[in-house]
Amino acid sequence: MYESATVSDDADRTAFRRAEKNYKLYYEQDSKFSRKKKLPKPVDLSSVLDFNSISQDFNRTGVLPDGIRVAESDSQVFCIENRPGFYFIPNALSLEEQCKWIRESLTSFSQPPNRTNHNAIYGPVADLFDSAKANKVLVQEDANGWKFYDGEEAKQRSCKSVSASVLLRKLRWSTLGLQFDWSKRNYDVSLPHNNIPDALCQLAKKHAAIAMPAGEEFRPEGAIVNYFGLGDTLGGHLDDMEADWSKPIVSMSLGCKAIFLLGGKSKEDPPHAMYLRSGDVVLMAGEARECFHGVPRIFIDEENADIGALESELSHESGHSFAEYIKTSRININIRQVF
Repeated sequence: MYESATVSDDADRTAFRRAEKNYKLYYEQDSKFSRKKKLPKPVDLSSVLDFNSISQDFNRTGVLPDGIRVAESDSQVFCIENRPGFYFIPNALSLEEQCKWIRESLTSFSQPPNRTNHNAIYGPVADLFDSAKANKVLVQEDANGWKFYDGEEAKQRSCKSVSASVLLRKLRWSTLGLQFDWSKRNYDVSLPHNNIPDALCQLAKKHAAIAMPAGEEFRPEGAIVNYFGLGDTLGGHLDDMEADWSKPIVSMSLGCKAIFLLGGKSKEDPPHAMYLRSGDVVLMAGEARECFHGVPRIFIDEENADIGALESELSHESGHSFAEYIKTSRININIRQVF
C-alpha cells in the first residue's frame, strides 16, 4: 500500500485520488539555491480538519463546526456526521505512553516471530534497531540465512550485505498477534506468533469501548504496525480482512504529524482530510469500516511535525536514538479483533 511521491497525470482520477494528489509531497526547484536543492511545493491546507483546534474551541465556546459532533463518552470523542462509526480522540495518549509505544514499536514489535516487510528477502531479522545503533551490517552467510556483523568484519566477507541503518529506514510494517499474510490477504493462524502485549490490549479495549456493540468487549487479536518516513504514503484502501466489521479498528498515531483521508464507500466520494498528531487515536467501526481511507502526507519539518515535546522527552533516552528516528518518522499501530 506504500507509494512513492510521484503520480502520473490521469484525467480519470477519482475524488479520493484527486485528494491524495493534492496533499502528497512534491518538490520544486528554487533558482536561489543549488541545482540539487529541492523545496516542498506549497500545499493548500485550509480545508484540513484540525481536531486539536476543534477541541480547544469547543472547550472555550461550546461550539462545533458544521458536521462535527461529540460522542456520548466520559472523554472528548468527536464524530463526523456523514461517516457513522468513525471516532476521533485527540490527545488520547499521554507523552509517557507515546514514548513507550515508540520504543516498543522499534525494539520489540519488529522482533521474530512477528513478521515484517523484510522477511520476504532476508528472512526473520532480529535486533534491527540495536544493530542500527551499533552500525552493524547484515551479511548473507549462505543461501539460507543472513547475520549481523560489525562493520569491519563485514568488509572482510565477499557476500551480499546491507547496513542495519538502511534496513531500519526501509522497515515499513510489522504484524503482532495473529499474523497477517500480505500475499494471501488473510490471517494465517498456522504462523508462529506472540500474543499482543497485555498493556497494549488494555489500552485498545479502553478506547474501543465507545464504538463497541452494547454488552460486548473488544478482543485484540491482531495488529499491524506501519512505519512511515519522508515521502511515504498509504494509498486509499479498505481494512476488510476481519470477520466482523461491527468491531472497531483502534488506530494509534505516534511521531510526526500526518494528513489522514477518510472517504466514503466509493472512491468517487470526496474524502474528509484531517490532521493526525502523535497521541491521537482513531476508531473505525460499523459503516466506517466500509470507507476508503489513507495517509497521503507526513510532515517532518520542525514547523509542522508537532513533536517538540515528544522529541525532548525521547532525547533523555540513552544515545538519543529514539528521538533521532522519530523526528523524521511516523508510526501507526492499528489493533483489530480478527474473529
